[in-house]
Amino acid sequence: MSYPLLAVDNLACIREERLLFEKLSFALEAGSLVQLEGPNGVGKSSLLAILAGLSSPLEGEVRYRGQPLVKVRAQYHEDLLFLGHKSGVNPVLSPLENLRFYQQVLPSHDLDLWELLDLVGLFGMEELPVGQLSAGQQRRVALARLWLSKASCWLLDEPFTAIDALGVKKLEARLEEHCQQGGLVVLTTHQSLALAPALRLNLAMAA
Repeated sequence: MSYPLLAVDNLACIREERLLFEKLSFALEAGSLVQLEGPNGVGKSSLLAILAGLSSPLEGEVRYRGQPLVKVRAQYHEDLLFLGHKSGVNPVLSPLENLRFYQQVLPSHDLDLWELLDLVGLFGMEELPVGQLSAGQQRRVALARLWLSKASCWLLDEPFTAIDALGVKKLEARLEEHCQQGGLVVLTTHQSLALAPALRLNLAMAA
């Protein structure tokens, strides 16, 4: 039997005693680009955290390839790339050192890191401490992982924040490529995308 890559059943989420959403169910197939929509505070980031296994729902269940996430968490996390609001990079290390570390600890493509950093617009900054870079440049270091990662499931919280027009175009092309290769992308963004999401989930409808 073939199962969706990710599925949720009857999810409910509460934060600070406020119900964000309930009775939320959907299935996400490989090759899909899914955009979470709704006003600020509706629960988009909270849903991403639940899908990533970093937070527990009030009710309901997340399944990975047909299995409850709580039973296959380690396997799932090997197949997951989660980028939250924070860049998640080490400010003491350089962009090059951050990506080398990522390559060593997680399943990654064997790419030339100098060329990759040039691709994401960090030429000449490869060996500077990340803490000395601007917020947009730090975001680019984090986004470079999208070219390295072998994970199927990508959960991205506002990936286009602090990225210029050329960076947006490159990122959209990478997301499209990942989906064409059978990956799954679930993202939140206030950016108007050139890509057409296979599914739009408006969490305000589940509030």
